[in-house]
Amino acid sequence: APILLVFARLLQGLSVGGEYGTSATYLSEMATKERRGFYSSFQYVTLISGQLIALAVLIVLQNFLTTEELYAWGWRIPFAIGALCAVVALYLRRGMEETESFTKKEKAKESAMRTLMRHPKELMTVVGLTMGGTLAFYTYTTYMQKYLVNTVGMSISDSTTISAATLFLFMCLQPIVGGLSDKIGRRPILIAFGILGTLFTVPILTTLHTVTTWWGAFFLI
Repeated sequence: APILLVFARLLQGLSVGGEYGTSATYLSEMATKERRGFYSSFQYVTLISGQLIALAVLIVLQNFLTTEELYAWGWRIPFAIGALCAVVALYLRRGMEETESFTKKEKAKESAMRTLMRHPKELMTVVGLTMGGTLAFYTYTTYMQKYLVNTVGMSISDSTTISAATLFLFMCLQPIVGGLSDKIGRRPILIAFGILGTLFTVPILTTLHTVTTWWGAFFLI
């Protein structure tokens, strides 16, 4: 079972990693310049909705299975559901058309590595922004559920409910902020995100130690 779990997690990570960048690129290329932020935001909408579905499955399993059953064989159920969804995604992928931007670039016959080397500053900027955004996202979503249980001392059911509620709020905010970036530009949004995330993440995690209600934790997160 441990080997099977490790293999499933590796396969899951490779699949998400491969799809993460390509889906973001596809959405940005298919969008018009005036609405690029809005349409690109749906990459995170779909990502968060996937996490919400996973949490919904977890809540159902927690209510119908004992802790022993969940750890013994119940954990296999979400992976089985994910495998079926992967087959559907593969089928949909095969029917998708390439964007006009990609088709033009493909005709240029320039290697991806050469393109990256010609823009070192832009490359490092994208890497830095991606690192910061990914760290913040997984801190407040995936890691937060474990933090509430292992560090704050909340029950698994309460932490799952809080995570589901915060994820739903995050999902609803994505198109709003994406549309706002089309109006005022990406730079102000990114600067605000960087400053607020740097200044408030540690105080929020520290303050969560003193929270005794689920709505208090939800408000902080």
